[in-house]
Amino acid sequence: MEAARAAVNGGIAVLEIVRSTPGVFEVGTVLTAEDAKTAIKAGAKFLMSPATDILDDVRDTGVLYMPGVMTPTEIYSAHNAGAKIVKIYPVSALGGVRYISAIRKPFSHIPMVASQGITIDSVGDYIAQGAISVVLSDAIFDKEAMNQNNFDVVNRLATSAALQGKIVVERSLEAIPPYPYVRYESRT
Repeated sequence: MEAARAAVNGGIAVLEIVRSTPGVFEVGTVLTAEDAKTAIKAGAKFLMSPATDILDDVRDTGVLYMPGVMTPTEIYSAHNAGAKIVKIYPVSALGGVRYISAIRKPFSHIPMVASQGITIDSVGDYIAQGAISVVLSDAIFDKEAMNQNNFDVVNRLATSAALQGKIVVERSLEAIPPYPYVRYESRT
């Protein structure tokens, strides 16, 4: 909970807490339909999973579910089964930014979150290549800092990540051209 608070105070707006985290349902990643029910009862606003197994179990709950997918077939199948957003996992093992770039081409209509092995300095690359969001778990929740309960480090990393995200968003907004200006001239 203290690490989560440090990240939120650093500017991180959304947290995924993995199922193996002690006290996960108080502060996650779900693996079973029972996990999903427990998380929803605890107030979860969204659920993430490393797979798509519980898509049918959460479809009518009103909670956003982001199943983990790897292959084009999994991406397409999860979307067709009702997933509004898919989590590309484990993205770094699949090729990282290059994989996101390649997979976005045929599936530009499916929102994707890049997850696993992402560094703070690569956030912009993932967003530029089409990810709508990134999961920065180890980049923010540094193992050594966590082992030492050094939540100041977590807060500093979260602040850095939030700033990087803000820069990426601002750059993206600047790159969007304004509505075309149409000029009408009088011929009188």
